Amino acid sequence: MKRLLNQLTNWQRSISRLLVSMAAFVLTIFLVADPAHATSVYEVPTLTSATGIVDKAEILSVLTEGKISSELEKLAQETGYNVRFVTIHRLDYEETAQSFTDKLFDKWFPTPEAQANQVLLVIDNQTNNTGIRTGTKVKELLSDATAESIAQETVLVPLKVGNKYNQAFLDASDRLSTILSGKEDPGPPQVKDNIQVEGTFATPEKTKSSNATFWVITFLIVATIVPMATYYFYLYMQGR
Repeated sequence: MKRLLNQLTNWQRSISRLLVSMAAFVLTIFLVADPAHATSVYEVPTLTSATGIVDKAEILSVLTEGKISSELEKLAQETGYNVRFVTIHRLDYEETAQSFTDKLFDKWFPTPEAQANQVLLVIDNQTNNTGIRTGTKVKELLSDATAESIAQETVLVPLKVGNKYNQAFLDASDRLSTILSGKEDPGPPQVKDNIQVEGTFATPEKTKSSNATFWVITFLIVATIVPMATYYFYLYMQGR
């Protein structure tokens, strides 16, 4: 019987070590391997049309994409201004939404002449951070302050009140089309005082840390409960 007890004790220790090792492995996956899934500027496809949407994060409906594409195509035909929206799921940790936008803008439009009539709006849906870049001709109608308002207010307010990505991009498309058509800016959405647009979305580090912590704690709890359950089962069998 003593030999059996020793075997059970050794088995408990082995299970505990295994679960702790698995917890460390999960933590490593979240903290080290996770950046491999980030979207690079070079993963965004080359341009296939004058306007439209590249929805790599897959957050927009087909109906929304079709409606926005039609609106932006009409804008391009009537004014010569080209607007593009890009959604991505995750950034490299040294990147911001704005730095990604700037790099993609320069990749797609490498010369000042090519950039002049362009607008590029990007969102990372993991953090709901946005970036916007405009060309020199666009700035004659769309000031940097208004462009920033579109990226930080028109897009983000619908996300704050319910992750309404389709509504966010429809609103951004409408506001951009109105301004670039020479009409009066309708302004950003009306925001209630208790809605804070900036600083309310989780950073990649916080999201990743939260997930890793959950799994580590889960494994550690199991590592504690399994040996105890085994021990009490052994005592139960002894008492029979």
